[in-house]
Amino acid sequence: MSRHRSVRVVAFLAMLSASGLFADVRATEQQLGQMLYLDTNLSLHRNQSCNSCHDIQAVRLQGRSTALPAAGFVDPDNVRDGSAVSKGSIANVSGTLNAPSVGYARFSPAFHWDEGEGLYIGGQFWNGRAATLAEQAMGPPLNPREMAMPSQWAVVSRLRENPVYVAQFRTLYDIDLEAIPANATASSELKPPPGVEEAYARMAQAIAAFEKGRFFNRFTSKYDFVMAGFTEFTEQERAGLELFNNEKSQCSECHPSAPLETPDGGYLPPLFTDFSYDNLGLPRNLNIPGNPEPDPGLGGRSDIAARDPDGQELGKHKVMGLRNIAVTAPYMHNGVLATLADVVHFYNTRDSKPRTCRDTNDAGFGEDCWPVPEVARNVNVEELGDLGLAEEQEQALVAFMHTLTDGYPEWGKDPKVPPGTASPFAGTAFPPAP
Repeated sequence: MSRHRSVRVVAFLAMLSASGLFADVRATEQQLGQMLYLDTNLSLHRNQSCNSCHDIQAVRLQGRSTALPAAGFVDPDNVRDGSAVSKGSIANVSGTLNAPSVGYARFSPAFHWDEGEGLYIGGQFWNGRAATLAEQAMGPPLNPREMAMPSQWAVVSRLRENPVYVAQFRTLYDIDLEAIPANATASSELKPPPGVEEAYARMAQAIAAFEKGRFFNRFTSKYDFVMAGFTEFTEQERAGLELFNNEKSQCSECHPSAPLETPDGGYLPPLFTDFSYDNLGLPRNLNIPGNPEPDPGLGGRSDIAARDPDGQELGKHKVMGLRNIAVTAPYMHNGVLATLADVVHFYNTRDSKPRTCRDTNDAGFGEDCWPVPEVARNVNVEELGDLGLAEEQEQALVAFMHTLTDGYPEWGKDPKVPPGTASPFAGTAFPPAP
């Protein structure tokens, strides 16, 4: 992230704090997590942060001249440019997968095998390799394609440079960062001194605490206000919801629209995911820099492969939630589909059009043909591929999914929901996060 963009982020945060939108992150640990989330100094060349790939600012929808007051918590460069993957701290090095949104990620259960369903459920990342949000936060700083720090010790040495971190780690965790010897170039092969592992884990815990707050989990979409009785869907949006839930589209099979139970006996609106894993038969994206090999998803994990000798999990990626889906382009684990309309069209016609396109750059891509699947094993042929939807039905589904974008009081220009209206679920307790 450029210095200019960093300055804009700081200014934006100051505005939010002044407006009270960050009132729920003023607890000390969440404040610390906010700082860590935005800190580019925790990357090798001091140019990359969590926020670089999961931006907290509003994003601009394709075809709109102004930004929506809603964050998708994805890479804004990808939304703006259609690039599939994010740049890392090292020049000319990028990721190999599309950065997923961390909005509403707190609700994903810890990664586990569900005996009743016979499915792997939950976790973080496209292959669920991090069981919890805190575990997920431990990954990017050490990923050579992301923040590229050489070791936990090196990261903790960077934490040690900041007097605010020194004070807050002492207050919150009884950890004296200054007592840990500094070695900002320490490799992972060196045995770290006492305190490094705990400090690194606490850093991730603080970031997770920030991500569990209301700022990332707002429930301020038009859908939420409709469900609470504040306003109404348009005819097209209502038709899209009906299609979403019926047997023809089968969207709700993997993106259920059932509400969530809460500890206080109430409910939260749905997250539109069952947290499972699926192979959608997506084509390979040859536009990813370096043209990496097809990603095997869940089945590519060594621990899963050891329990799956028949390769039943190959090609499966996590079913992500649909909240704020309209502001998180491009789509899927490899960013192969540019727009939400493309996604719906793929679901509808994957098997009714010939798989004769050579690749995504073929002139007929999506219109006359689709390329072959990236991973041919375990493709879901039961719930998508030949849905028989008319064009207007595809459009209705897209219209409905736009209603899942947060910040509706501001972008909706709805006299029934004036700007500044709080979420109808602002007082509802969240279920415990793993």
